[in-house]
Order: sequence, then structure tokens, then C-alpha cells
Amino acid sequence: MERPRAVEVVDVLEAARRMADAPGAAAPLLVDVREANEFVQVRAEGAVLLPLSSFLARYRDLPPDRPLLLICASGNRSFGAADYLLRNGFPHVANVQGGTIAWARAGLPLRQGPPGPGELELS
Repeated sequence: MERPRAVEVVDVLEAARRMADAPGAAAPLLVDVREANEFVQVRAEGAVLLPLSSFLARYRDLPPDRPLLLICASGNRSFGAADYLLRNGFPHVANVQGGTIAWARAGLPLRQGPPGPGELELS
């Protein structure tokens, strides 16, 4: 029996670097698993919303061949979601340590308000 892989953990600077360094569709998809009310308050620029409340019903909508970076407020909820994805056939998954709180503290770009174009698309 194959041992399950451990979830890769990256800090916010590494996550932002990966997003900036890869072109277009090859860029990692930053998936925010917080709930919609949290997402509206503040989110990492470039994030798409897939709340944990609908995660099990919608995770198959994520692109299995694209690197995925999972983020929440602090990194705890997204770690569980990343582990679930790894155990269910998604090979390129990492958890963003410190989450949106660390993203903001690092001075990385943020967005606020209702989701904009593309922020609800999981591809």
C-alpha cells in the first residue's frame, strides 16, 4: 500500500512568487476556503473562492492538472482541505502557512468587497 504524501507547506512569499513566476494557465490557482463573508472582507489578490461549506460538493471542479495553493485565515482550515485533495487524486497541492493574515502582514496585494470577475471560477 502506498503511503499518503504529506501536504507541502509554503509561506506567503513563496506562494506569491509561484503565482507571479508561472505564466497564465500554468500559474498555481490560489484557492480560498474561507466562507463568503470572510472573502468579501479581505482576500489575497488572485484568490478564487471555494468555501469549506461547499468544498466536498465542488472540489472536483478544481483543475487536477494545475498546481493548487490553498489558503484560509491562518492556514488551519486550508491544511485540512489540501490534505483531502492530496488523498483524492490532486497531485500538486500546497497549503499557504499563516493564511490571509500572514499575506496581509507581508504587505502582499489584497482585495475587498464583492467577488470580482473570475474570483468564483475554479479553473
